[in-house]
Amino acid sequence: MDKEANMKMGKTLGRTAVFCLIAAFSIWGMQVFGTETRTQGKNIADPADVLFIDAMKIFGKLERPPVPFQHDRHTAALTKQGKDCAVCHMQKENRLSLQFKRIENSDRQTVMDVYHTNCIACHKEATANRNPSGPVECGQCHVEKPAIRADRKPIGFDNSLHYRHAQAQENKCEICHHEYVEAGQKLIYVKDREGSCRFCHKQATEKKRLAMSAAAHTACIDCHLKTAARKQKTGPSTCTGCHALSSQQAFEKIAPVPRMNRKQPDARLIKTGTELLENRMNFVPFDHKAHEDGNNTCRVCHHAGMQNCSACHTMTGAPEGAKIRLEQAMHRPDSAASCLGCHARLQAKRECAGCHAALADKKPVNESGCVRCHVSLPALEAGQAALETETAAAAGYLAARTFVSQLPEPKSIPEKIMIKRLSQKYQPVEFPHRKIVTTLFEEIKDSKLAGYFHGDQATICQVCHHNSPAGLKPPQCASCHGEAYSDPNGLKPGLLGAYHLQCMECHKKMEISKPASCTDCHKEKGQS
Repeated sequence: MDKEANMKMGKTLGRTAVFCLIAAFSIWGMQVFGTETRTQGKNIADPADVLFIDAMKIFGKLERPPVPFQHDRHTAALTKQGKDCAVCHMQKENRLSLQFKRIENSDRQTVMDVYHTNCIACHKEATANRNPSGPVECGQCHVEKPAIRADRKPIGFDNSLHYRHAQAQENKCEICHHEYVEAGQKLIYVKDREGSCRFCHKQATEKKRLAMSAAAHTACIDCHLKTAARKQKTGPSTCTGCHALSSQQAFEKIAPVPRMNRKQPDARLIKTGTELLENRMNFVPFDHKAHEDGNNTCRVCHHAGMQNCSACHTMTGAPEGAKIRLEQAMHRPDSAASCLGCHARLQAKRECAGCHAALADKKPVNESGCVRCHVSLPALEAGQAALETETAAAAGYLAARTFVSQLPEPKSIPEKIMIKRLSQKYQPVEFPHRKIVTTLFEEIKDSKLAGYFHGDQATICQVCHHNSPAGLKPPQCASCHGEAYSDPNGLKPGLLGAYHLQCMECHKKMEISKPASCTDCHKEKGQS
């Protein structure tokens, strides 16, 4: 081979190597650039726009892994070319179909061809025009372990977002709210019966009712795009615009949000019977307005329709309420939608956790706790409540409630207590008793919930004095906890263990950094 031929071959091999390198980099870039990269086992970022194309699963088991697809990157690329959503999405009833290049799913081969033909053709066209492009080979799209993953934050209409939409639409609720009438097979609007979208739109599509995700994306994005086309202020129409945490944190917030007018009562009675005087369980006066003020969406309680809880959750459990009985709906401690579950979440807040975490295993719910909510008829009469209507009865009792709003006189609370049990090795611990009690109370004094359920000024003392009645002169710790760990049932640690468990656990739950070591509390003998 002559010198000229060698040079030509060298140039050809060089160009081939460069091309292969560029191709490899392009494929790698499609997978990790701007998304999740794995460096030394750490995730750099998880994008909100990643979708996994798995449309073929409706026809049976997938033959290849789902395809990771970055929606916003494709939208941005098309926008630069002066193109819009219509490149990929067809119109259905004057709205964009969420399906890619089709309205309905016909058969496996047809749907498969829709993706393969259009995606590969688009990528090849972009490459020919020297624009950034994507893969064209099967193994480049269908990968077992993709280097990107979805990280979409759920989004819902809180009170602020709902109010902003209501104002923008001039309180025309019919734009969003509708009901389906089977007889006429059409959607209608019924004033004053607006409910949560989730009442009809469930997690999966049912007959002609779209899944909640599909219904929201179809209606919301369509409205935002059409509003933007009119050059009016509108909301996001990209995945990241709604589902990225940074985007959600940047949403405009209305505070305070004016109360929504749904003709809802300020107070109600939660009861099991249909008639007030036939109630088999003492009823619960419920401050509806206060709970509205304390939550950012009605769906905290009304997770489907807007009717009474007992309409779905019956005493014996009905299909409409997923067979969850009324008692469970109100009392399940592990459910964020129940009364007890919601209150338990509030007790987990830093200012409450120091006491309630310590009491969780020591003071189970008993009758004295029940009667803070379930009140008897004489209690209502004592509150001079009118019994003609439920609202009047509930409002009357709520008005008669008393709240703990201040601590007892400081002189009734010992200022300091000297703990001497370790005085052989350490100096006695000077326990700032009054300061601690005062601080605990200051943390919760503005909570109406705490003010009512801490029914006595000395209730706050019970976190430490946990097995004695509320009072300003409780017994000392040594009255129950002996010097040694001698309880045969294993329920009472020795005095040394009781002190350390109580104090250290409280500091941990309330995020108090000190004491960091033994000598922060116990000065060694000989120290000043």
